[in-house]
Amino acid sequence: MNHYYRFQFCTALVAFTLLYLSTVGMAQTTVIGTIKHDGLIRDYRLYIPKNFDSKKAVPLVFNFHGLTSNAQQQEFYGDFRGIADTAGFLLVHPNGTVSKTAGVPFWNVGLAVGESVDDVGFVEALIDSLQLKYTIDPNRIYATGMSNGGFMSYFLACSSLRFAAIASVTGSSTPLMDQKCKSSRPVPILEIHGTADNTVPYNGTTGIKAIPALVAFWAAKNGCNPTPQINQVANTNTADGATAEHHIYSTSTGDALVEHFKVIGGGHTWPGSIFPIGVTCQDFNASKEIWRFFSQFKLITNNNDLHHAEVKIFPNPAIEKINILQSKYNELKVYSIDGAITIHLKNTSTINDCDISYLKPGIYTMELSNNQGRVVTKFVKI
Repeated sequence: MNHYYRFQFCTALVAFTLLYLSTVGMAQTTVIGTIKHDGLIRDYRLYIPKNFDSKKAVPLVFNFHGLTSNAQQQEFYGDFRGIADTAGFLLVHPNGTVSKTAGVPFWNVGLAVGESVDDVGFVEALIDSLQLKYTIDPNRIYATGMSNGGFMSYFLACSSLRFAAIASVTGSSTPLMDQKCKSSRPVPILEIHGTADNTVPYNGTTGIKAIPALVAFWAAKNGCNPTPQINQVANTNTADGATAEHHIYSTSTGDALVEHFKVIGGGHTWPGSIFPIGVTCQDFNASKEIWRFFSQFKLITNNNDLHHAEVKIFPNPAIEKINILQSKYNELKVYSIDGAITIHLKNTSTINDCDISYLKPGIYTMELSNNQGRVVTKFVKI
């Protein structure tokens, strides 16, 4: 990775962000929140769009920042807020943790040796925490991000059952992710990448998969036609130094498409961003294309998926114990409203007879899982 380039990128982005904030008023609401997961206090920014209806189940979009960046910078750089206002989805920008080895904010996707932060667990705990406060459609949760945030989106596609589709801008995958993805489910994928990207090279480097190979891998995994339909994106801005092709790998059922915007001459940048740091294609808007892609998909289900109807808990509300009528789950986690794990039982008969006497009164999320999937429900401790 080019550390000097990243420093220049973040410095310039901060300056642009401050200028933007000083000249544009924010009409909608950004909530700053925290949850505790795996012993760490993690924070995030949640954008609540214009005309948000708390009684209506809405989609949730995660937008992950890149290496050395942060949630606020990503909120402005890869901006979805105007789209959220129109489409009505909740938009969350989590913050990564500081890498022990590099000393900068990052997402742990198995690329850095010696890092143990459970970012997948954090994201799933954040989903559970947000679902306690907002009416979120569990079948319309999506992940995208820039660079390391794009890697994180792929990592979630391979490691979590919660996401209906993912998109990556200037991200790729790692050898560890490849191993996880081989046995994971099909997931609709959108990759946006510049051929002149010097940070995450289009043709790959040590530990980073080449983009053509990455796209081909997911096309095969999702049962897509290996030969894409290629459309030239109209070159509406001849001064930006880049052009683009739109590659579409279709399926007979249309349920797990793979798409790729090949940005010819594009750098390590977010197409359509108002912050032109490096060669930034302005012929299309990455945020708009990502939402267009996401909006087609709901969570893919099959006969092995787990459903709420399979689990009955009683009493609810409860004081000392909760009885769980189930037979197929071998792991149980209970989360408090702030996302902290308060109970974790695994491969034990006590799952069916859960002691909650020591919990504080409040609303809790219960997750039951096995190697096929998971189911989430809620209970009240009084």
